[in-house]
Amino acid sequence: MKGISPKFPLMFDNTYGAYRLTKTHQEAITQNLKNLILTGPGERVMDIHFGVGLRRYFFEPMTQNVSSEIAQRLKKQVAKYMPFVIINTIDFNMNENSQQAANLLSMEVNFTISPLNEITLLTIDTST
Repeated sequence: MKGISPKFPLMFDNTYGAYRLTKTHQEAITQNLKNLILTGPGERVMDIHFGVGLRRYFFEPMTQNVSSEIAQRLKKQVAKYMPFVIINTIDFNMNENSQQAANLLSMEVNFTISPLNEITLLTIDTST
C-alpha cells in the first residue's frame, strides 16, 4: 500500500519505513489546510506570506471581531494557496457565559474539495 504524503506529526512507521503516510487525498488536503491555518506568516521558507497564523490569536479574547478577522485571513489564504478548496462555513465555538471559554479558541471549518466533490470538516481546538 502506498501513501500520498508524510502524516503529521512525524512518527516512525514499521509498514512504510521512515514515517506514517496519509492514505487518501481527502486526508492529505485536510492536513495541508490545517498546516495553512497553524503556520504563521514568515515561518515558511521562501514564502513569507504563507499562513493564517492562528497562534497570534491564542491570547486574544475570542470576540466577534477576532473571529471575523481569522475567517477573512483563512479565506484569503485558501483562495491563494489552495484554490481547489471551497470554504463552506467557519464556526467558532464561543460560549459567552463561561470565562474560560472566552479565552479558548475552537473552530470548525466545513469545506468542499472541488475536484473530489467531497465535503469535509476540520476541527481545531486549543483546549486539548
